[in-house]
Amino acid sequence: MNIQLIKKEEQADGNFNNGEILEKKPIGFPQDEGKNKPYSNLFYWAHAWTPYSKSTIGLHPHQGFEICSFVLKGSINHFDTKQDKWISLKKGDVQIIRAGNGISHAEELNEKSEIFQIWFDPNIQLSITQEATYNDYKSDDFKVIESDNIKIKKIAGIDSPMKIFSEGIEINSYEVSNKGQLNLKLKNDSVYSYFILEGEAKIEKNIANEGDFIIISNCNDLSFSVNSMTKIFEIKSPLRPSYATYSERFMN
Repeated sequence: MNIQLIKKEEQADGNFNNGEILEKKPIGFPQDEGKNKPYSNLFYWAHAWTPYSKSTIGLHPHQGFEICSFVLKGSINHFDTKQDKWISLKKGDVQIIRAGNGISHAEELNEKSEIFQIWFDPNIQLSITQEATYNDYKSDDFKVIESDNIKIKKIAGIDSPMKIFSEGIEINSYEVSNKGQLNLKLKNDSVYSYFILEGEAKIEKNIANEGDFIIISNCNDLSFSVNSMTKIFEIKSPLRPSYATYSERFMN
């Protein structure tokens, strides 16, 4: 098993509007100088929040990538040139912009709100030729499985209504309500990315706290040990996508 633990303090920092929106980036842009660079078909991952009042990121363009926003706390408002209207999203909701041949959007994070914004690479060479599309998914749209003290929310992949075209992507969130083990079956042809949303988790000799990021590969059986309420966000992606990714084409 290969384990890479990227502590919160090792992640790249970012901000908008003079600190009205703050960011930590488990996977940053090249200019961000964080510890971690794009891998698999994961191009960018930012954890953003408003420390004080709401703030807006103005209209800006995207192409090619699939850009997902996951509302972790509070709420956001979103505008894009495809729908030409503002839409509100609340905790647990997800939006996806399949940027295709071009779309512009603006985002407003309301007071005391948090999101992930994650960019997936669906094969830029093909996606750049397609028309942009957009979807919202409400928290209640996603299947939730509960057993003992564990709750699993199926966000993307099997048993999810979310349509994401980037190859091999599955997204789950896990909530362990008290002391115990979260035991997962993994696949050797995939890489697994974990973000500790709340609490503390131990993997072998590694201890991950809230805000820490973990990359796991070459593993079939994974166990997280927790001592109290812990929430973990997971993305499964190909260890080796079948196409050359954007970072391989243009950043190496």
